[in-house]
Order: sequence, then C-alpha cells, then structure tokens
Amino acid sequence: MSKKQPTSPGGTLSIGDAVVIVIGIVVGAGIFKTPSIVAASAGNEGIFLLVWVAGGLVSLVGALCYAELASSYPHAGGEYHFLTRAFGPGPGFLFAWARMTVIQTGSIAMLAFIIGDYLSEVRNLGAYSSSLYAAAVVVILTVANIAGIRQGNGLQRLFTATIIIGLLFVIASGFTVDPATAGNAQGVMPEGSALGMAMIFVLLTYGGWSEAAYLSSEVGNPGRNMVRVMLYSVAAITLLYLGTNLVMLKVLGLAGMAESEVVAADLMRLVLGDHGALFISILIALTALSTMNGSIITGARTNYALGRDLSRLSFLGQWQDKRGTPVNALLFQGGIALLLILLGTGSPSGFVMMVEYTAPVFWLFFLLAGISLFILRRKDPGRHRPFRVPAYPLTPLFFCAVSFYMLIASILYTGTGALVGLAVLAAGLPLLLRVTTNNQEKRR
Repeated sequence: MSKKQPTSPGGTLSIGDAVVIVIGIVVGAGIFKTPSIVAASAGNEGIFLLVWVAGGLVSLVGALCYAELASSYPHAGGEYHFLTRAFGPGPGFLFAWARMTVIQTGSIAMLAFIIGDYLSEVRNLGAYSSSLYAAAVVVILTVANIAGIRQGNGLQRLFTATIIIGLLFVIASGFTVDPATAGNAQGVMPEGSALGMAMIFVLLTYGGWSEAAYLSSEVGNPGRNMVRVMLYSVAAITLLYLGTNLVMLKVLGLAGMAESEVVAADLMRLVLGDHGALFISILIALTALSTMNGSIITGARTNYALGRDLSRLSFLGQWQDKRGTPVNALLFQGGIALLLILLGTGSPSGFVMMVEYTAPVFWLFFLLAGISLFILRRKDPGRHRPFRVPAYPLTPLFFCAVSFYMLIASILYTGTGALVGLAVLAAGLPLLLRVTTNNQEKRR
C-alpha cells in the first residue's frame, strides 16, 4: 500500500493564531529604535504623535486592500498568488524569487543580526561573534518550525505574549514617573523638519501586517475571518505603538528622545535604574526572536506555492501533512538566510546592510500588489468577494501612492545594499526567461 502523499494546508489556524503571528511579525525591534529618529524629524509633540497615528491609518488602508485580496483569493502563496492572477506568471515568479532571495530572507538575516549583536554584549565569541549567533538562531528556529506548525505557533504565542506584557509594563511604569523629576527635556526642535523621513521610519516600524495574506489558506473560513485577522492585528499594533510613544514623550520629552541613541533603554533607566535598562535589552532580543520566527513561518509558504506551480522547483511544493509544514521550503529558506548572514559579515554593520538590501524591492512589490486589486476586479468581475474594500477606488489609490513614495524614498535614502538587492532581483530575469521558454515548449 502506498503512503498518502502530502496535499495542502488546511484550516489549522484560528483567528487568534493568525493575529498572534501577525503581531509578532510587526511589533519588532523597530519600536525600540525608530522613535528617537522620528522625534528628531518632527517639529513638535503634536506632529510626532500625528505621524504615528498616520502610520496606523496607512497600515489600516493597506490591510483593507489585502483583506479583499486574501478573502477573495485565499492561498498559501499570498502576494505571489495575487500577482500571478493579475499580471501573469512572469511578475508572480519575480516576486517569489525576490521574496525567497531578498525580501523575506533578508528580513530574517536582519533580525538575526539584531539578536547576534545583543548576545555578543552578553558573551562575545570573537571577531565574528554577531554572525555566529545570528547563524545559530536561524538554524534553531528553522528546525523548530520543521517540527510542525503547532510547535511554531507555540513559540510564536510565547514570544508575542512576552512582548505584549513587556510593552504594557513599560507603558505602565512610564506613567508612574513624574516628568519634572525624570529629566524631561522639552527643547525647541528645528524648523522645517523632514516629515517625509519620519514617515519612512514610522511605516518601517508598522511593516509586516501584510504577512497575514500568507496564512489565508490555513485560517478557518478565510472569506469571513481574514478581514478580522487584518483589522484586529493593525488595531492592536497601533494602540501598543501609541502607548509606548506617549510614555517616551512624557518621560524624556521630544528633545530628549531626539538626542537619545537608545531611547527605550534611557526610558527604563530613568524608571527602574540599570535593572530597567537590562530588562528592556532582554525584551528587544525576545522581540527580534518573535518577528524572526513569524517571518520564517510565513516566508516558507511563498516558496511552497512557487514549488506547486513550477515543475523545476517542485521539491519546494511538498507539504507534510503530519507536521503541517512545507519542510523543504523551510530548509531552502534557511539556507539562503545563512548565505545572507555571510554577506553581512563582510560589511561594517550586518543589520544596516540587510535593511538597505531589502527596502526598495519590498516596496516595489507592495506597489504592484495594490495595483493588482484594480486588475483583478476588472479581469474577474464574477468572483465572489466576501469583503470589498470600502471607498473604492480611492482607498487602494491612496495605498498605491504611499507605496510609490516609499519605493522612491528607499532608493534615495539607502546605500550600496539597495543596489545589491536590486541586482539580485534582476538576477532572477534569466531564470524567468528559462521557465517561460520551457512552458512555451510544453504547450507545443
């Protein structure tokens, strides 16, 4: 008797599971780093808070667009599936290539470097300490997710619960401090500050909510529940970010935040002394672990979908029902992340290299995903759409405009890493040509 072959993902995730994964991906180390940069670019406290609210609203608009796409076309491939249906196999393949080699794997490597930098402060392993720790974390989390989706979800619930409890503790502790005795500096900020720069970092901090699209085929009743996953996730993240920034503003003041290199550690040092600074450092490491684990879970789903569509990459499209995971896709993704860690090892800062490497390619395909909503409405008018984005076409037009702005800004404000990322994307063109040629020959 032959063994039952792996089939496809099923409704193994609840709304809560998916929301936990998304929050864990979005609420990364950025919230502990970007507030000082945003404060330096904001003209006053009102504008500082306004850009954080605006970031939540932009994310909400994007989530509404993705909710229509994900509920109408539930698929483990997420954006890969949307782009393929809208533009054809060429752009869809390029996105899957970009996600596999630049976007997701670059993000995983970037987070691994954050963890490596922190662990090196605790115990340094030598000249390549950060890279060694980063590689070890990639291996450990990949193996944990290969063990099964339930094990991956268990880790994600633990990480995310720790982060939320930690942030709530930071917020509550901050509100107990009297600003008059906390060293609150309200200095005058420069006129004509760069709000555009502030929005770049705010939207970077909110980035990641779109990962919910890759869970659409694993969430029960996706037509109804994907909208809830998107909205619940963005709402919870916005509230956490606003609370954290209000506390930082109350304790440190706008000028104090702008002058701080480690704003979260400075905040907790004022609240609880050196023990508070140690606490926040540990929390940052756990946050990076959470984001990285969630990225590993969702990133492998695109590789799985690509393997299902292309015979040359069919080894990626094998799903193990017993474990509920695409094992080969996880292994392949982990291997590329390790190669990127090796690349980052040769640069002054592995973290900065990975940020530059991923940003332009990420926003290019975000823009195309927004455009795909218009194309799919026109190409597939009879499709049942459990959820329709409100105020169409203005809502998706706004989302596309923001994505285009971020694409241009990410090219202008990044260094050589951006060029490397774009070059890796271009390297997928010969492979795309080969795949297209093979498909044409088969049709003959």
